Amino acid sequence: MEGFIPLILIFGLMYVLMIRPQQKKVKAQRALVSSIQAGDEVVLNSGIFGVVKDVEDDILWLEVFDGIELKVLRGSVDGRFNEPAADDLASDDDDAVVVDATDDSEDDSDDDSHDGPIVG
Repeated sequence: MEGFIPLILIFGLMYVLMIRPQQKKVKAQRALVSSIQAGDEVVLNSGIFGVVKDVEDDILWLEVFDGIELKVLRGSVDGRFNEPAADDLASDDDDAVVVDATDDSEDDSDDDSHDGPIVG
């Protein structure tokens, strides 16, 4: 009986560290795929970005460029870039903070990296 305790602990540890996180990931992917609607900005498993124009049962029409649409399976969606319509937080726009990423306070006049390569 004492020989089975380490074996049981190993299986328990494998479940907690490997199987359970994978189950959560699969559940989140299923929820994402089932919640895709027209107008969502998505990326496919193949790395193609686009906007969903029309949703049929398991088929999505994805606009990847002006006037160019692809017919893809719903399950090929890997991620969404915009929030779902149900979580629209338009009323919170008054509290939005705009951060300017450019910082003009530093003087880079000593930086020679923009002079091009040194030949000679």
